[in-house]
Amino acid sequence: MLKVLFSVAIGSMIGWITNVLAIKMLFRPLEPVRVLKLEIQGLLPKRRTGIAISIGQTVEEELIDFKEIFDRIIDEGNRTGIVDMVKMKICQNIYDKLPTLVPQIIKNAVVQYVEEQIDKEAPNMIESLVENIYEKASENIKIGKMIEEKINSFDLLKIEELILKIAKRELKHIEVLGGVLGAIIGLMQGLFMFLIN
Repeated sequence: MLKVLFSVAIGSMIGWITNVLAIKMLFRPLEPVRVLKLEIQGLLPKRRTGIAISIGQTVEEELIDFKEIFDRIIDEGNRTGIVDMVKMKICQNIYDKLPTLVPQIIKNAVVQYVEEQIDKEAPNMIESLVENIYEKASENIKIGKMIEEKINSFDLLKIEELILKIAKRELKHIEVLGGVLGAIIGLMQGLFMFLIN
């Protein structure tokens, strides 16, 4: 029975160490190392560019829609605010620029007419302007490319630190699970050997 316990302990240790090494090899070695004719490098450093492209494309195609961001920035409240601000500025300029000899009733009539025209024409003008800005911005702002560049600009140690910070608990569970699976395999092997003898 001592052999069975020994087999469980060895299996557990091998399973745990294997998973610890597998997790470390996601990041390490940072630079390629030649061992005999094999080149060994951590998965993330080796595939960094491809991973950055994939993450950028996934975020842009599946998570963040530029149109949605743009619509939230230029929502109905903002458009109304822009019209009100333009109206106020123009009306203030009319009051300031009209000579003092012009009677107040005429000033008020001119301002009222201008306000009505702005209320009538501004929404279409704003809509056209927003569409124009959106087209130009969507051509120039590529969220996926920005994310890709950001990831590629990170130091590899910083990427490792970020991933470990985000997934520390899960990675620890993988290590422990390796030990548990190793112990189960060791138990089965030990019992098999015990039954054979």
